[in-house]
Amino acid sequence: MTSNALTTTGEIVSRLLHTLGDPDPARGAEDITVVGADPLVPSVHRLADAMSAAIGVFGRQTAALGEQRGHRHQKVEVQAGAAIDQLMATYHTTLSGRPIGVLLDDPALLGNNDFYRARDGRWIFIITTYPHLRDAVHSVLGCGSDKVGIARATAGWDAFTLEEAIGARGGVACVVRSRDEWLAHPAGRYVARRPVVEVERVGDGPVRPLEPIGEADEALAGVRVLDLTHVIAGPVSTRLLAQFGADVLHLTRPDRPDPIPMIAMTGGGKRNAYCDLRDAHDRAAFHEALQDADVFVSAYRGLARHGASTEELVRRRPGLITLEYHAWGAEGPWGERGGFDQLACSATGFAVAEWTDRPSLPPTYLLNDYLAAYLGAAAVATVLRRRAVEGGSWRIRVTLAGVCHWVQELGLLAREDVLGLPRPGRAPFAALSTTGTDFGPLTEPATPFAYSGRAVPQPGRRSPLGSAALQWR
Repeated sequence: MTSNALTTTGEIVSRLLHTLGDPDPARGAEDITVVGADPLVPSVHRLADAMSAAIGVFGRQTAALGEQRGHRHQKVEVQAGAAIDQLMATYHTTLSGRPIGVLLDDPALLGNNDFYRARDGRWIFIITTYPHLRDAVHSVLGCGSDKVGIARATAGWDAFTLEEAIGARGGVACVVRSRDEWLAHPAGRYVARRPVVEVERVGDGPVRPLEPIGEADEALAGVRVLDLTHVIAGPVSTRLLAQFGADVLHLTRPDRPDPIPMIAMTGGGKRNAYCDLRDAHDRAAFHEALQDADVFVSAYRGLARHGASTEELVRRRPGLITLEYHAWGAEGPWGERGGFDQLACSATGFAVAEWTDRPSLPPTYLLNDYLAAYLGAAAVATVLRRRAVEGGSWRIRVTLAGVCHWVQELGLLAREDVLGLPRPGRAPFAALSTTGTDFGPLTEPATPFAYSGRAVPQPGRRSPLGSAALQWR
């Protein structure tokens, strides 16, 4: 390992708990055991160690929240192989026996996401996951909607010029940069100065004690969460909160829905309502629901234009906890740019470190989305504990690029130690679980941690978009 690598997952856990503001991070770290360690897959990055630590901290913080409300003390055990499975959940998940990817309206949209070589010899990652992103790419490149066409058209552009042109049309793409290039870039310097999870008290608010609960209740029982998120990081974080008892109301703009397979995968235990903050009626209903919310989770840019910035929301609802997901940092030089997991890997030097004959994503394909989900959910549980004692209004921020930076800071494994490991495939390291949904039976990686003396709850039922009213039960 490189000299800056942390030697144990225990140290990683302890630092995470300190970052979250846990009142006793040393005791918290003692409550978490990780079975197994890197390397498990052919990556020079500490994927299993990072994900195991994030999962363990989430498990410990939910247990501590439950203990604060009357549960018995619990220790947490995480299987490193199960942590890798979480990073690969999109590969291990099936709906009615079919892989999630083949059920998309247009699987080619996802399949065209890739590294492409530009005229200047630089590589650029281009995203076409959604129709409006595909259209932005093709309006710039003027090519057909297949990989060969995109590759040919990209070869006629300089990479940085293409990055800007696609962004100007409302699309997203990112030139592959080395870590040194990223740290010399204004956006890279902005991200590097910040912790992987930013927890900030942003205003006054009443102390909101947590009601005592029975042993049969989950730790977040009675906590109300407004969920304005999409794709993976945000929806998975709120699915985790719902799994541990929160009442989660997921809001979707009806003209920009996530695909049904994604809702099935990330919607466990949530109710789903339509909400378009551009519409006065929906905006009024949103602000009414806000008055009884404990937590607001968002993953969209431009919410300030619709009266949904953290500053405006905590003014309307003192004591609110907001969790914001960003690609590059809300207030940094790239704060207005969209981004995805793969783009964060491309920008930060992660894809260069994984390089074989070309830049590469980690062998799990995804990284930042699932790490960000567990880190954000852990931060919410921590801040709920703090608000019950200190009061206040709180903001939590997690960025995909910041997650990449954090994993890089854990240090690199020696390449010769990982090259012989098999790439993870369709066979999971650990157990899968199957639950019923309104879309058919869903099989996915099982919850990747266990309590010492209490059963971990199963994810709740999935329901269709727009099947609930925009109001609390």
